[in-house]
Amino acid sequence: MSRSKHSSRIRLAVACAVPVLTACALLALPDAAVADPGGPTVLAAKSLPQVIAGLQKWVMGILGAVATLFLVLAGVYYTTAGGDPAQVDKAKGALKNALAGYGLAVLAPVLLGIVKDIVGG
Repeated sequence: MSRSKHSSRIRLAVACAVPVLTACALLALPDAAVADPGGPTVLAAKSLPQVIAGLQKWVMGILGAVATLFLVLAGVYYTTAGGDPAQVDKAKGALKNALAGYGLAVLAPVLLGIVKDIVGG
């Protein structure tokens, strides 16, 4: 492979990865870091339904972010395949992983509802 093709593929991968990593970094910020420091802070224990609702948001967010990363990787693998069947198969595998991640993100409320029913919340 020529050096210019290799460097253009690296630039394409970086150009695709930067927005995804930026979104992941923004999603990883805790709510307290962006909260208004205005009044007094009262710490209280959360009830089980509140904990499960918070867990549901985190699980769905993480699954969605990872699935999006795999979707971007699938696109990069496919566009850089250049007719190579092994690279196309790699892209198909990444696409299947992305679809599985999105499926789990959609099913997260159902799965956490089952957990909630088991523990009696």
